[in-house]
Amino acid sequence: MRSKLRFFFMSPCEKFRARGRKPWKLGVQILKIVMVTLQLMLFGLSNQQVVTFQEESIDSFRHLFLKDYGSWNDETFSVYTQKDLYEYMAFTLNQYVQLPCLSLAKYGYLSDNNGFVAPLNVCKSFYKAGTVDPSNESFTINAVIKKACVDVFPLIPLNGTSIDETKNVLVTLFDKVNLTLDLYRLISVEISFRLKTINLQTVRNNEMPDCYLFSISVTFDNKAHSGKVKIGLDSDAKIGECRATNVANSSLVQKSTRYMMVFDGFVMTLCAVSFLLCTRSLIRSLKFSQEFVKFYTFHYNNPVSWAGRMEFVNGWYILITISDIFTIIGSIVKIAIESKRATSYDICSIFLGTSTLLVWVGVIKYMSYFKMYNILVLTMRAALPSVIRFCCCAGMIYLGYCFCGWVVLGPYHPKFRTLDMASECLFSLINGDDMFATFTEINGKGYLVWLFSQVYLYTFISLFIYMILSVFIALITETYECIKVHQPTSVLSMQPSAHSSHLFLY
Repeated sequence: MRSKLRFFFMSPCEKFRARGRKPWKLGVQILKIVMVTLQLMLFGLSNQQVVTFQEESIDSFRHLFLKDYGSWNDETFSVYTQKDLYEYMAFTLNQYVQLPCLSLAKYGYLSDNNGFVAPLNVCKSFYKAGTVDPSNESFTINAVIKKACVDVFPLIPLNGTSIDETKNVLVTLFDKVNLTLDLYRLISVEISFRLKTINLQTVRNNEMPDCYLFSISVTFDNKAHSGKVKIGLDSDAKIGECRATNVANSSLVQKSTRYMMVFDGFVMTLCAVSFLLCTRSLIRSLKFSQEFVKFYTFHYNNPVSWAGRMEFVNGWYILITISDIFTIIGSIVKIAIESKRATSYDICSIFLGTSTLLVWVGVIKYMSYFKMYNILVLTMRAALPSVIRFCCCAGMIYLGYCFCGWVVLGPYHPKFRTLDMASECLFSLINGDDMFATFTEINGKGYLVWLFSQVYLYTFISLFIYMILSVFIALITETYECIKVHQPTSVLSMQPSAHSSHLFLY
């Protein structure tokens, strides 16, 4: 049994020297690291083009459909007079009609059943009924919210129109919209429409272009009823396969797509082999663990602890199998995207990115076989329980500060507007980021709030940076010193983890 234990906890190289056992898993993992990383890089370049095209398209829509967008900043996306509100709404409608004459890109309208441009949809949300008289300090309001929508038909032929014809349509377009806005009841106005376009830049990378359908909505927000109507534009993009495609020298595109699919298939096969090898090793480990438990109980009449049993389960193999599953799923989605049967770029990037992360984290397993690098693995493993317990205690204090800052400072400080923003701000302060701006942002908000903010920020920074963070670092440092002292040799000549962390089994 002692001989079996020694061989079980040997590294692949030591097993090869002891019995000539070839390190197949090690070779597969090294090759998989290269292939998975290369696959991620190729997909990342393609995904970057898609994201860049969508972001630049949204920016173009804001310049096209929002009046005076280039002269705005984050504080002036608003209108304050009734005249400006109607002008900005009319501007959006008019820009939609004359889009082919204005845009530098090629956009297409959706068509209705009569062969004309599909209508825009204008919706307003408002309180059902009510009267407001501030001079008499009286009001009557029905809190039921209603929504009324009207379709605006530009009546433009789908095959396009000239600039002069477009101007004639614009003269009466907004006047035909029977949209009465009772501003004291109005909550919001939303103008929505859809446009088509094609992303041609992928041709340079020997990929077939994608057809896009953008669902655009311009919102005029009057929820606060403060005399300030906020304006915003949102866009949702759907990617689909183009109906009719004709690319000169398309054989290059087809060959590139075919080679990429073959490469993805090879990566899937490699991950499947890795999954089978690691799963087989885990099953053998469990069987050997049961054998050792029976042996130890029979000869020493003492049960093996749970921690002792878990020594036989190699957590790195579990990590590798999870990464293999993620890579296979991501590769399947990637092949579907390349064949234009799916457009789930985000899902594919999450699976491939997570799998690559786990693969590179798994490299630490093989670095631990070297004497100089084993100290990191042992320190992380020994310090993890203490660090988790410490973080649970510190997290209670952190959550208390988050809730307090959100409630008290949220109305006055932009970094505490929401609970997640308050948490992000406090975490940044722990790391020493943007402290001065956080202090000065609260100036001029009233003496009581300013005084509270000073006490709040000074106590939080002092408590977490000088005390809690120092204790956190001390826990890891103490663990490192203990491991260095209890090693049979110095750190510079440290034995592999297989001989240092499992000596109790011998």
